Amino acid sequence: MLDDLKLIHDRDADDALGVVEKQWQQLKHSFEVPVPDFSGISNIVLAGMGGSAWPAVYLQSWGSPTVPFEIVRDYSLPAYVGKDTLFISSSYSGNTEETLSALDDAEARGAQIVVIAAGGKLAERAKTTGHTYYEIPGGIQPRMSSFYFLVAMAELLEPLGLIPKGKLAELNAAGDWLKDQLALWKPEIPTADNPAKQLTLELIGKSIVVYSGPKLFPAANKFKICLNENAKNVAWVNQYPEFNHNEFIGWSSHPVDKPYAVVEIRSNLEHPRVQKRFEVSERLLSGKRPAPEVITPQGETHLQQLLWTSNFCDFVSLYVAILNGLNPTPVELVEKLKQLLND
Repeated sequence: MLDDLKLIHDRDADDALGVVEKQWQQLKHSFEVPVPDFSGISNIVLAGMGGSAWPAVYLQSWGSPTVPFEIVRDYSLPAYVGKDTLFISSSYSGNTEETLSALDDAEARGAQIVVIAAGGKLAERAKTTGHTYYEIPGGIQPRMSSFYFLVAMAELLEPLGLIPKGKLAELNAAGDWLKDQLALWKPEIPTADNPAKQLTLELIGKSIVVYSGPKLFPAANKFKICLNENAKNVAWVNQYPEFNHNEFIGWSSHPVDKPYAVVEIRSNLEHPRVQKRFEVSERLLSGKRPAPEVITPQGETHLQQLLWTSNFCDFVSLYVAILNGLNPTPVELVEKLKQLLND
């Protein structure tokens, strides 16, 4: 079925595959926003939900922030937030109620504020208050605009000395490298030669559990998000070594029947002890859980492996959606939830 281009086109009515194929271009985007006149920053707090928070997970891992960096997925902020806090309000729609509430909190505490959004109430607030504003190009789903957010954060943080020099240039350069990788997973590439389609066939009809080490966790987390939103498929995510201290035991007994697919993202850049934990855990759990489908990230650098894995898994999630008989793009249940919360 995954080689039937007409079926793919019919189910992917909003061309999510076409959007994902062009994600490399986001890494070369330039916002050309003047660097804000901030000073005395001792910590960074980003408020965001879902796909608008995920790029910050990327930045925490690869970006090597020079001050503490916390992501808040809530209505209010930690008690330490104050005048020495760089607060980033991140929402694609600009209307996320948790993020707007957190912005109220940040303003009340006198934090140094930046807004990243594609419009909505956040954009209006930025324009009326004078907050520095990075405008994300609109017209696509938040989870498919993640690299715009990542570039915006790098454009903000590098000149302020809050991430090391060269990170933004590394992002831009990675775009061309990623373009060639994406071509290997396109719908036109038959299943026999397409590893994204091959993995999809192993996952279909199951609840999916994704594991990685800390370095590749941003990509594992993105995979979980896209399986939920694109494929409308139940999925969970966790990471080693934490896995071995609790969840590892959970696989050893009940439920006896385990209708799951296990995916492990194993990078050669992880700590040697983490790499060994994958191998030893697989031996100890043999016959107790489904044998893991192993993704081996390609690329020589941390950034390349994160980008490769994130985009590979994006394609997998879209192919799972197609085999589930669904249009990957709409998230109608989320919209209904928002409506009912406002009733």
